[in-house]
Amino acid sequence: MRYFIKLAYNGTHYHGWQYQPDADSVQETLNKALSILLKTEIDIVGAGRTDTGVHAKQMYAHFDFEDEIEPTGLVRKLNSFLPKDIVIYDILKVADEAHARFDAIKRTYEYHIHTFKDAFETGSWQYQNKLDLDQMNAACKLLFKHTDFECFSKTNSDVRTFNCVIFEAHWQQNGTKIVFTISADRFLRNMVRAIVGTMINIGLGKITLDDFEKIIESKNRSKAGFSVPAHGLYLTQIQYEYLP
Repeated sequence: MRYFIKLAYNGTHYHGWQYQPDADSVQETLNKALSILLKTEIDIVGAGRTDTGVHAKQMYAHFDFEDEIEPTGLVRKLNSFLPKDIVIYDILKVADEAHARFDAIKRTYEYHIHTFKDAFETGSWQYQNKLDLDQMNAACKLLFKHTDFECFSKTNSDVRTFNCVIFEAHWQQNGTKIVFTISADRFLRNMVRAIVGTMINIGLGKITLDDFEKIIESKNRSKAGFSVPAHGLYLTQIQYEYLP
């Protein structure tokens, strides 16, 4: 039987979601916990791969187990067993062919920036230069005109296509906090952080909207902006047709 697990994590102390030899990952931590509690080897499959230091307010993963699971009890046991920076919200029985990664139809990320020093803002990037959010939101609208985002992808990425359909992209400021929100059917490695870094250059007046469009059309990562730090990035939502 196949089960989906709904969780969240603070990625500060992990080398991303994906298992890595000699480095702590969220996937490995969950595998160990589930294997101990269910008394059999469990290999969990995530909906995506967040990089080192990136957080997830909502993540889904699936695993197979031959017996019926009582979700409430296992959620309680997992939350007692796991470190405090990983939280389990729910365990859902799904169809045997359901797949946490391939069945996801929409993913949403947020990038958090704070513009004034704050001792409690450890999960966002401190950046104090004044930004023109109107121009940055104008750049967001240009994203909808394109589907090939190779210019924002990590170089030497092992993917068959650089095409992504973007559904939503906008910047919003609330006091000293600025948040960039973007939703798409899929994301390339480093894509959100590279988009944010390039839009920072627009907000500073270093490049124009015309330059931004030419960067996208170039399909050349070296022409785009810098990648902003990982600790300000959050995976906030993953949607499936068969989950509420």
